[in-house]
Amino acid sequence: MAKQKIVLAYSGGLDTSVILAWLKHTYDAEIITFTADIGQKDELDGLEAKALRTGASKVYIDDLRDEFARDFIYPMFQAGALYEGQYLLGTSIARPLIAKRMVEIARAEGATAIAHGATGKGNDQVRFELTAAALAPELEVIAPWRLEQFREEFPGRAEMIAYAEAQGIPVQASAAKPYSTDRNLLHISFESGILEDPWFDPSSDENKGMFVLSVAPEDAPDQAEYVELDFAGGNCTAINGVPLSPLEAMEKLNELGGKHGIGRVDMVENRFVGMKSRGVYETPGGTILFTAHRKMESITMDRDVMHLRDSLISKYASLVYNGFWFAPERLALQALVAESQKNVTGTVRLKLYKGNVIGAGVKSPVSLYNPDIATMEADPTKAYNQNDATGFIRLNALRLKVAAGVEQTK
Repeated sequence: MAKQKIVLAYSGGLDTSVILAWLKHTYDAEIITFTADIGQKDELDGLEAKALRTGASKVYIDDLRDEFARDFIYPMFQAGALYEGQYLLGTSIARPLIAKRMVEIARAEGATAIAHGATGKGNDQVRFELTAAALAPELEVIAPWRLEQFREEFPGRAEMIAYAEAQGIPVQASAAKPYSTDRNLLHISFESGILEDPWFDPSSDENKGMFVLSVAPEDAPDQAEYVELDFAGGNCTAINGVPLSPLEAMEKLNELGGKHGIGRVDMVENRFVGMKSRGVYETPGGTILFTAHRKMESITMDRDVMHLRDSLISKYASLVYNGFWFAPERLALQALVAESQKNVTGTVRLKLYKGNVIGAGVKSPVSLYNPDIATMEADPTKAYNQNDATGFIRLNALRLKVAAGVEQTK
């Protein structure tokens, strides 16, 4: 009888290395590891050999960067998604892509289950499993950190290191980092450890070495740099006149943003599972893109269409944050967003300076801004008659006057 096959989301760190060996032993199963290349850079070095030495029967390391930028980052930025007014959803948007590919591998390999190393306290477990439920409800999901047996065996890092040594698992048995990180094409996040104290300042001179993608704003160049982003249908298609794919555009914007100390966020956010958590994020390219896109919309989107879309930003962002990327309501919202973006076309000029993204001009062949109508001087088009405002104000004031009269009779 053939062994059960389990596809494991694998990073090569202590947790997923131990989980790989533990799953193989506990379930007497064949473990297939999957790692998505979504822009982690050198974190992927040596991963295949490590997984095979740890007991994987097969290793997938798939380059998903193009798909990540094109089908996940760009559509989300079209929606103007921002969670709790600060977070550009760098980790959140990567999880449905990873889980989607895991499901595809599981089906191709004839696996009956997928597994992940997300803890029972975080958001990632929800994101992985809601994606699996939407795309492959027949697959079992194994989450070791939610199993009593696993937690009893590994109450802490010391026990995991000891297990790794006993099993000959090639992980570095060193003291825990003072925080955890997660990196991809859109951002890098820092959380836990020393960052669990919300009074701790990672931007101080003694701590700023933590940051990876950006220089400190005070260390950024003293000379501002201008950059122009071309948009077509709500997507950035060129930077400084050079046509770029979504992946190339994100890489270029990360380079520019990092150079000028752009995109750092330090916040306490509300996790889907109910607790508050502190996260520090670097999103240099995403911050530039977000600002440019908004400015492009300002002269190309109809007022009420923009206000309708804006009224849905919080809902859309929560759906992404909470793991509902493949839910029907997110797909419905995306259809509305796509419709709203048809004329978001033109060029935005920005000035980058010491952590700031400053608007420096916007133009569009389909601009709704008409200087002849907006001018404080005489309107040569005669499109707007200032006398009409008298009736407009009178009608809008009627209910206020009626309410005021009622108050005065009390």
